Amino acid sequence: MSDLLELELQTFVLLQIGERKFAVPSQRIAELVPLAHVHHFPHQTERVEGVLLRRGRLVPVCDVSEELIGQRLLARRFYLFTLRHFLAGMEPVAIPVTGECELINAEMMPAGADHPPHVQGWISNAGNVIEVLDLDHLIPGPEPSISPLLDATSREVHS
Repeated sequence: MSDLLELELQTFVLLQIGERKFAVPSQRIAELVPLAHVHHFPHQTERVEGVLLRRGRLVPVCDVSEELIGQRLLARRFYLFTLRHFLAGMEPVAIPVTGECELINAEMMPAGADHPPHVQGWISNAGNVIEVLDLDHLIPGPEPSISPLLDATSREVHS
């Protein structure tokens, strides 16, 4: 019986944005990075505020706080490097967080139809209900309708 219970548990990273905590499946976390200089440039991608240079790579910084808590973050403590599905596979995206992050084991309950699309489920931790974020819906990426066109174009260029 205890083996069956352990199989149902998943590992999550709890992150704090403002006064609220959220969860992300641990396999979607690359690393936790201290504050660094964000390079800003003109663009029109919603929620992308700039990029960080990390280990020779440009990593977009996506402030998702307005969608999650209704306001932009005034204070930041870390950048949580999450992994999001893009056309070429999984790519890191930095999310500003305001507090400590922690690793927990919990059983995820699936989200209902009344949850926003960026919530894939919820977990219980210390008597609190915590939303589990669906990063592919929360963080901007290519429009699904143009993805096949981009894939075909990419194959033509490499052929």
